[in-house]
Amino acid sequence: MTAASESTETATGPDSGNSSPGSLWRDIRDAVRGAEHDYTEGAIGRAIFLLAVPMVLEMSMESIFAVVDAYYVGRLGPAAVAAIGLTESLMVVIYTVAMGLSIGVTATVSRRIGEKDTDGAARAAVQGLMLGLLLSMVLGMVGAVFTPELLALMGADADVLHVGTGFARISLGANGAVFLLFLINAAFRGAGDAAVAMRVLMLGNAINIVLAPCLIFGVGPLPRLGLEGAAIATVTGRTTGFLWALWHLRGGEGNLHVHRRHVRVAPDTMMHIATLSGWGTVQVALSSMSWIALVRLISTFGATAVAGYTIAIRVLLFALMPAYGVGAAAATMVGQALGAGKPDRAERAVWVAARINMLVLGLTGVLFWFTAPTLVGWFSEVRGVREVGVNGLRTMSLGFPLYALGMVLEQSFNGAGDTRTPSWMNFVVFWLLQLPLAWYMSQRTSLQWRGVFVAVVGAYTALALISAVFFRRGAWKQRTV
Repeated sequence: MTAASESTETATGPDSGNSSPGSLWRDIRDAVRGAEHDYTEGAIGRAIFLLAVPMVLEMSMESIFAVVDAYYVGRLGPAAVAAIGLTESLMVVIYTVAMGLSIGVTATVSRRIGEKDTDGAARAAVQGLMLGLLLSMVLGMVGAVFTPELLALMGADADVLHVGTGFARISLGANGAVFLLFLINAAFRGAGDAAVAMRVLMLGNAINIVLAPCLIFGVGPLPRLGLEGAAIATVTGRTTGFLWALWHLRGGEGNLHVHRRHVRVAPDTMMHIATLSGWGTVQVALSSMSWIALVRLISTFGATAVAGYTIAIRVLLFALMPAYGVGAAAATMVGQALGAGKPDRAERAVWVAARINMLVLGLTGVLFWFTAPTLVGWFSEVRGVREVGVNGLRTMSLGFPLYALGMVLEQSFNGAGDTRTPSWMNFVVFWLLQLPLAWYMSQRTSLQWRGVFVAVVGAYTALALISAVFFRRGAWKQRTV
């Protein structure tokens, strides 16, 4: 690549500051529509924009499943709501394994697409789906058979067990709908077909939104199934979305196409994806389990502190969705650029994505600082709860720019196929730094529960700095996938 061509790549697109309103609208339209684009060539800013917009929308669609269930089930009483909460806690295991496997699928597919090896990308997608099907069957059987015991282990009382066992059994037993949808969308994202993944979840959500109240309350000829109806609606929506995605994978437009010759077991490819995904699963588990440990620390200050903490974290996670989408776009760019033999383009793409993410999330942090009382007030009017929630949200918003940087860098390692590095970083930052710091500051200083939020900011600051050091060393450029 010549210096002139490199200059052209970075001097055009949304990151250049030269985009007119008309071109910006065109880029938004192309991103949502899923216009075909070669992400190994051309303006880096526009490429990230085309990937990030549908990925951000996809992440938002994923969160709506839980929101819809909670909204309708809330009318069935506290035992039903508790059953959903406990089942979601059990589903964290499913989500963790599925997300870990998705990391391996995205990295492998994006690398093959960058190499212009469409057959290799199709084989990788198939092996990932086969592996996901196998794992989901095992987890589904265990979950369906031992549902009451698992709920009891989570602290369910007799009322929750009576109301929620059917819901949990359907959710856990049919977890393949979650698994396969995660994986097929990961393959589309890796191929650069992010708009397909977005539309798949839009379809699944539309079905769930319409079907959930009909099955829960028995609308028209449909039976009143109560809480089980919510589970059936969600599984139906996800399954329909997966089947539509499978049809698209077989014959739709885009970069990824699976034909009959690709549908066979390839042990080497499957084992390679499993190895990448094993570290990816550890990475996700280390992060998600650390949040559970923080809840345990907060619980020592009573239910009011836990409620305020929960509200602050929910708002935080909602704000991080767009940032996650930009990070996922960077991961795809890295994988495809490395596959095309352009490591310098991969590095430039990461820093462009990081600047965009830091700007957007930084502005979000400023907004949250001033609107925290209003935001927390939407969830609770209890004075003590609002005090904890507002303080937590304002404290954590101070670290938003660094959260944004760390998120892009961490996902970029994954896109390069280096899933070990972020796993070790998560272990050091969250378990050797954040948790001891949170314990000390909350239990041994006058900060009390405030110390937990300060520790969160400190941990994400450390994660961003450590990620930047390892990223600049460039070892990830030599990873083979």
